[in-house]
Amino acid sequence: MADHSWDKCVEGAVNVLESRQILRSLRPICMSRQSEEEIVKSIGNGGDGYEVFDGLCQWDRTSVEVSVSIPTFQKWLHDEPSNGEEIFSGDALAESNKGRFKKLLLFSGNDYLGLSSHPTISNAAANAVREYGMGPKGSALICGYTTYHRLLESSLAQLKKKEDCLVCPTGFAANMAAMVAIGSVASLLAASGKPLKNEKVAIFSDALNHASIIDGVRLAERQGNVEVFVYRHCDMYHLNSLLSSCKMKRKVVVTDSLFSMDGDFAPMEELSQLRKKYGFLLVIDDAHGTFVCGETGGGVAEEFNCEADVDLCVGTLSKAAGCHGGFIACSKKWKQLIQSRGRSFIFSTAIPVPMAAAAYAAVVVARKERWRRKAIWERVKEFKALSGVDISSPIISLVVGNQEKALKASRYLLKSGFHVMAIRPPTVPPNSCRLRVTLSAAHTTEDVKKLITALSSCLDFDNTATHIPSFLYPKL
Repeated sequence: MADHSWDKCVEGAVNVLESRQILRSLRPICMSRQSEEEIVKSIGNGGDGYEVFDGLCQWDRTSVEVSVSIPTFQKWLHDEPSNGEEIFSGDALAESNKGRFKKLLLFSGNDYLGLSSHPTISNAAANAVREYGMGPKGSALICGYTTYHRLLESSLAQLKKKEDCLVCPTGFAANMAAMVAIGSVASLLAASGKPLKNEKVAIFSDALNHASIIDGVRLAERQGNVEVFVYRHCDMYHLNSLLSSCKMKRKVVVTDSLFSMDGDFAPMEELSQLRKKYGFLLVIDDAHGTFVCGETGGGVAEEFNCEADVDLCVGTLSKAAGCHGGFIACSKKWKQLIQSRGRSFIFSTAIPVPMAAAAYAAVVVARKERWRRKAIWERVKEFKALSGVDISSPIISLVVGNQEKALKASRYLLKSGFHVMAIRPPTVPPNSCRLRVTLSAAHTTEDVKKLITALSSCLDFDNTATHIPSFLYPKL
């Protein structure tokens, strides 16, 4: 049976903060003459006031069709360094005046549902701008937290089936805040204020976790609150071995749910079983799974029916939601601790009111327009069938080898009208350079067919790997 000591730990840490009078609070500012209840009723009534659609519309295409200036296109083809300044050059302005641009079909973004161009979401932002401007500018603990932020948090908590939620400036900031706050439990509960080895938090991190998790863990480690154990990518045998040999009482396992570079899923069912065995705190970064996976868009944990086994679910609003910001879905006690100890949350300006309004609209639209999730998974099936490449998600990693091969393939695709980036060191290890392709609900079957044709001209699908051994990656 699982050990529920983490509940006691976080409660104890919050009590210490309160006794020292350093427990921080969020005081929502009401942005109109309406009461909070009236605002919730008018814009939060299950999202009934938001317009939704039954299928792809013309404006959906703007999320996957982009243009670049001719000078930018030429520099890109020759892999010339650029700070973006060429768009103001005389040549670029002259070409722009002639209406000459290179049109590209975007297969490299993270706008999985195509919501960045949705009129309901942009109208929510525009209405908020007209009425409130950008809203109060300050950290959430000072004056940046409004009824719109609170409404967004409530909707995300409901989506993730958690007691509460904390909206952060970015997904990166959310992971940083979560890791540092978890580490703070050790120092808050240590008798001397500085935890001994057996009082520290043991954090077990997947070898391919996102940089924001790694940096958060590093900061917590530097503060002297945690010890870090890196397990081989998705290797539950290795994780079990590390857990069984660790004598530290407070254990945390943190993992991406859907890995951003390889496109594979964390073994959620096995992680749930290990959680029951060892009683660790399970933290997932569901940045690429939120709104994409699960019947209601609840994410990877919903997809694998293990939401109750996830203690903290970190996510982003800048991918499938088509907006900006991050969040941590958790219990009320964890929220109190993170908002009091998560430095990247405390010392950052809150997301603007229009963005909070837009993100709330995105939650509503993503929930109601279920056809978008169906569409993106149809594109995954089509890519798999047409290419013969064994993929499991909208993130497709085509490992081609050395840097020159990756750049050559990317240039060919660019000439063919496709925006697909070559991923090179230090993002990936040497000789594992790749093309990272991402699919969207706004793509059509014809788009996928055209991409497959172009890809087949610059690489051999039969000899293209989609994953590499995790031991090749650098450790924390």
